Amino acid sequence: MTKKYVFSVQSLKEPLRLDTFLSSIDIFNSRSQVQNLIKKNQVFVNDEIKKPSYLVNNDDEITAILSESLSILIEPENIPLDIVWEDEDILVVNKPKNMLTHPTLKETKSTLVNALLYKYGYDGLSDINGIMRPGIVHRLDRNTSGLLMVAKNNAAHEFISEQIKTKTAIRKYLAVVHGNFEQEEGIIDLPIGRNPNKPEKMAVIDTGKPSVTYYKVLENFKGYSFIELTLHTGRTHQIRVHMSHINHPIINDSLYNNIPFKVKTTQQVLQAYKLHFTALINNDIIELEIKPDNEIEKVLKFLRSNQK
Repeated sequence: MTKKYVFSVQSLKEPLRLDTFLSSIDIFNSRSQVQNLIKKNQVFVNDEIKKPSYLVNNDDEITAILSESLSILIEPENIPLDIVWEDEDILVVNKPKNMLTHPTLKETKSTLVNALLYKYGYDGLSDINGIMRPGIVHRLDRNTSGLLMVAKNNAAHEFISEQIKTKTAIRKYLAVVHGNFEQEEGIIDLPIGRNPNKPEKMAVIDTGKPSVTYYKVLENFKGYSFIELTLHTGRTHQIRVHMSHINHPIINDSLYNNIPFKVKTTQQVLQAYKLHFTALINNDIIELEIKPDNEIEKVLKFLRSNQK
């Protein structure tokens, strides 16, 4: 079984070697793996075979063809699942911090998918997104905890995807950020794309995809804010990028924030805590909400006692 990955190059400040550009993308294990794929004619630039030393430029379209069955073996693992809601088509789990949603070519163990496969098997999960992401319709970053919908079959997968696309599925987050806001509520409407200087990061760039985040201040502290965020779109690292760009980075986000904070946490203080969607089986409206996780509570306790 093979899968085609297509990358459209935008916003490079200077040309990059083909193997260097691809090795910065998280689906690949290493530069040597990328070079091997290129030598086997499994990488094309604008539909042409190129050498690893080819200099990638803006507007290039790179296609990589990977053999998923050979590249990755996903083993079921008996990892406890915190199932918040479930019916015959969909389940909602509370994903903990320090867990990938699905395997990558670099990490194949201890992900949410490994846990899902142990309980449901491939036959009990949708396969629309391939063998690396059975059941996965949307994702949470490794160190973002909270509610995540999983599809047990392809009909449910398409049903959830359509709700996300049409914005009828509502996903809300909690975060603690640096700084105070002039307005208690607001909309951040800024395009997001891959950072041209650091491909492992995303950034607000003119050539990025439309990205919209709503925020609402729940509690103010001296120099900090506890906020609720609602996704109108679902770009990679969207909340983290938007908050950093408007100078309100999320506390302890090592990728998008270099401001130290006195309370240690497992990276960004961010949680997907509320979910609104429609069930497939009977079109019932499902509304779920979980309490702030332990790290948010720890940070709020510190701020309430020391910073108000």
